[in-house]
Amino acid sequence: MLSDGIAISVKGLGKRFDEKWVVDGVDLEVPAGSVFGFLGPNGSGKTTCIRMICGLLEPSSGSGRCLEFDILKQRERIKREVGYMTQRFALYEDLTVRENLLFVARAYEVDTPRLVADEVMEKFGLADRRNQLAGALSGGWKQRLSLAAAMLHEPRLLLLDEPTAGVDPKARRDFWSEIHELSRAGLTVLVTTHYMDEAERCSDLAYIANGKILTRGKPGFLTRESGLSTFRVHGEKLFELANRLRQFDGVEQVAAFGTELHVSGPDAALLTRALEANCGPGARYEPQETLLEDVFIHLMERARR
Repeated sequence: MLSDGIAISVKGLGKRFDEKWVVDGVDLEVPAGSVFGFLGPNGSGKTTCIRMICGLLEPSSGSGRCLEFDILKQRERIKREVGYMTQRFALYEDLTVRENLLFVARAYEVDTPRLVADEVMEKFGLADRRNQLAGALSGGWKQRLSLAAAMLHEPRLLLLDEPTAGVDPKARRDFWSEIHELSRAGLTVLVTTHYMDEAERCSDLAYIANGKILTRGKPGFLTRESGLSTFRVHGEKLFELANRLRQFDGVEQVAAFGTELHVSGPDAALLTRALEANCGPGARYEPQETLLEDVFIHLMERARR
């Protein structure tokens, strides 16, 4: 860990493929023991950024340290301290749970691989499935096995790349409970995600677009500092109302949430005028808290423009 409780500190981090900079001048600090989320549209550079931080990809520019190691000169040392869980299941489906963990233990050259594999199965609730083929597991159990494999060598930094794609809500909730337990024990976690409910579970967030960080902070801070105002609209003929509202200045987003509309924009006065002009007797509107999803879409539009 670096000084002042900082696990990662990078400055001017960049990565170029041919003539295109996919990450461009990123400055970032990640507190030790945090669950740090990277948000951004597909192709924004978020996965490339964290792979450089974790020693998995060589930067084209910039400098920094991950844990106590130089990201340019000590990439191999960093990789020994990182657990990496990919979006897609990356273990062997024709091996059993125990055989997969034994393979990973030997790849990391841990002492007593059989004992370590057995211990990690107990820790992550896999002991009863030790002889089950990995390919026969459900999505949630595959996810749990992947996490066990990533944690087997006791890393200090865990990298999760879209970790809960394709699993059911209960498995996602159980997974995040496990992640926060690991964080409370001192593990630093970096997460890329598109799910807003997962982003809200992170202690800190950074939003990346076109290879640059547009904003960062805690989830509550980002919603407060976005400058967005949001109204909830309920009543009759909301589909027609939504189409009319989208034509007005100051209305940036109109989204259906069940039997309501959420209407957002950067100017509360313009939003109010648009709602007053369009909401007849059958529709009512009232202010509501801006959601992280509203901020995410606002930033996507800003980056596109």
